[in-house]
Amino acid sequence: MAPPSQQSGLIVANYGRHFLVESASGERRICHSRGKKSQGVVGDRVWWLASQDEGTIEKIEPRRNLFYRQDEVRTKSFAANLDQVLILIAAEPEFSSSQLSRALIAAEEQHITPIIALNKRDLTEPFARAWAWLAPYRQMGYDVLPLAMATHNEADRDALLQRLSGKTTLVLGPSGAGKSTLINRLIPGALAQTGELSQALNSGKHTTTSTTWYWLNSDKTSALLDSPGFQEFGLNHIDPAQLAAYMPDLKPHVAHCKFYNCSHLHEPGCGVMAAVESASSPGEISANRYKIYSELYAELKQIRRY
Repeated sequence: MAPPSQQSGLIVANYGRHFLVESASGERRICHSRGKKSQGVVGDRVWWLASQDEGTIEKIEPRRNLFYRQDEVRTKSFAANLDQVLILIAAEPEFSSSQLSRALIAAEEQHITPIIALNKRDLTEPFARAWAWLAPYRQMGYDVLPLAMATHNEADRDALLQRLSGKTTLVLGPSGAGKSTLINRLIPGALAQTGELSQALNSGKHTTTSTTWYWLNSDKTSALLDSPGFQEFGLNHIDPAQLAAYMPDLKPHVAHCKFYNCSHLHEPGCGVMAAVESASSPGEISANRYKIYSELYAELKQIRRY
């Protein structure tokens, strides 16, 4: 229970040491962290204290989850208290299967539902190739949604809105996938408003490096969060021994391994290796997905040696 002078709020944008906090009444105000550390992220429920025309964040409520990436240099938090992550990729430019898998693993580890959206359905041949390539992801139960956001296809927009209804969803995607188009289709003028706010804070350079919260409806039951782009998606926080548990195509076969601490790379009697497709056998795990697992396992194992 917070002191009477403090108000509850929601962090809806983060610009360095500045936070934009929305109160229960819908008022938005710039707040600063108490102390030297800036620990809040978009999606945090907080208690804040008014001070003249700004405020200070006094307390951050416990989080349900936190979607983040981590490499050797830094940890980058995208948002907290999410229901879904919408991973937006496109038929062109060609997307990275490794980056897609890493984002999915990060969501699985935090118990956040991922949705894969393949944009640019209007590019017939490239889309057909990409859609076929995503077959293993559909087979393992992921919701894979076809989109053509640049064509103003209302059916696509309605299908997307149906999945976003009543949820807090982070949109994640590489440069060129159409993330800005998608957000402006669902929330007209949203990105322009963000740019204006950033300039008002004299922090224009932060516009594309911070997550921003948008309400999708007037009763504020559905939210869409725009995330910064990224070149790499580090998973240094993942224990290599747990990696297979966050990959739905590998996970069921772990129970069939002969050894409880099987790495699924070389041990005899490995249930995972037995399920990998080969030239002579279709298998239940695609060769590409197993390659991603092997490379990521080696990467994470190497990190823990130091």
